[in-house]
Amino acid sequence: MSAQQPYSFFQNVEKSFDKAAKFTHWDAGILEQIKACNSVYRMRFPIKRDNGSIEVMEAYRVQHSQHKTPCKGGIRFSDGVSQDEVMALAALMTYKCAIVNVPFGGAKGGIRINPKDYSAYELEKITRRYTSELVKKNFIGPGIDVPAPDYGTGEREMSWIVDTYQSLKPGEIDAAGCVTGKPITQGGVHGRKEATGLGVFFGIREVCMMPDIMKKQGLSIGIENKKVIVQGLGNVGYYSAKFFREGGAKLICIAEFEGAIFNADGLNEEEVFQHRKKTGSIIDFPGATNLKHTNDALELDCDILIPAALENVINGENAPRVKAKIIAEAANGPCTPDADEIFTKRGILVVPDMYLNAGGVTVSYFEWLKNLSHVRYGRLEKRFTENLNTHILAQIEGLTNKQVSEKERTLIKHGAEEIDLVHSGLEETMAAATREIMEIWLADPAIPDMRTAAYISAINKVAISYVELGIFP
Repeated sequence: MSAQQPYSFFQNVEKSFDKAAKFTHWDAGILEQIKACNSVYRMRFPIKRDNGSIEVMEAYRVQHSQHKTPCKGGIRFSDGVSQDEVMALAALMTYKCAIVNVPFGGAKGGIRINPKDYSAYELEKITRRYTSELVKKNFIGPGIDVPAPDYGTGEREMSWIVDTYQSLKPGEIDAAGCVTGKPITQGGVHGRKEATGLGVFFGIREVCMMPDIMKKQGLSIGIENKKVIVQGLGNVGYYSAKFFREGGAKLICIAEFEGAIFNADGLNEEEVFQHRKKTGSIIDFPGATNLKHTNDALELDCDILIPAALENVINGENAPRVKAKIIAEAANGPCTPDADEIFTKRGILVVPDMYLNAGGVTVSYFEWLKNLSHVRYGRLEKRFTENLNTHILAQIEGLTNKQVSEKERTLIKHGAEEIDLVHSGLEETMAAATREIMEIWLADPAIPDMRTAAYISAINKVAISYVELGIFP
């Protein structure tokens, strides 16, 4: 945290929680239990570097809530990892899962390293040792705590985790469910990679289809032709940009840590990505104007601003200069509570991270279910659906004496693949969560913003779970 920040990340989460708790009827003790991190595991372990030296790793795993089990949350490799950050992210996972009706408690993990400073072999040793430490303390398992990828980790690290877990737990039939975000060959699910970005798109698209909200923001209904700015071209930012562009929006600016580029006629995220891969920077992209400071992108005139990188990038200092009409929080905690207050006064709609970036955990839930059922989605019904649709089509053509085009025939006959079912489930999840939050918000004029409404939704669901468990007789 910078010296200028008056609150830690976890305190920011608690402040937002307290703001929403005033609109609920729950006992103060229940609210305190929901807020608290149940378990914080801080560990140290040594690894031998390639040069023969010994380095002691600092790592964490936080289980925020067990109102539902297992706990769920990513593991990040970053030199910015701290206990405060991991606690905050674990708390957000609890609320996120509750809002989108995914039956997990919240958790988060992290190792304080910059993965770029380590070889693949060193990273494998670090990951495997971290996993073994979690196993020792019963902090991982398909019914206990299920990690996933986060900053600095991906399919490779998840495959190391599941392999280590399986070697330490021989004969556990559901061992593949101990972690999600795995390669397809190791029990992963199609659609996981783009899930968070696609979830952001589905959530904002649902908001943009609400006439009253769009009228209030001075915008037309739908995604088409809306000017979009994306900060961050990592996995979440890239796929957010891709789906908004494909949905008809105009991607006018992309920002990364080295700077930002602007083109009023629109950018193509894949072309920018390839340019960065080739040159090491998004700067000097053909046809675009360079912006000297990356944060300048946050203050450009646009319809939808998507911060998809780090927390606290929009704060009390720069929030008054933000010109976006809608802020879509694709990253975790990109706006501080101070910024929220300013945006509420200015009438800027902030669609909060705690549900908007829940696409990743939603599809992780689908992967976990797949691992427990030991069958891929679509395997049982795909052929039956195709055969039935073919028969129905033949009957209609026979009765009408007309033939459909080959393109339409293929579309009508199509039986759902795994990725079709995953995307469909994610779309339904995000649309339903958006409508639920909006109903809470619009039902009480005293609720100041959408984030508070989202917290109210989460608090109510978690509190009900605790009460029904009999913890508070």
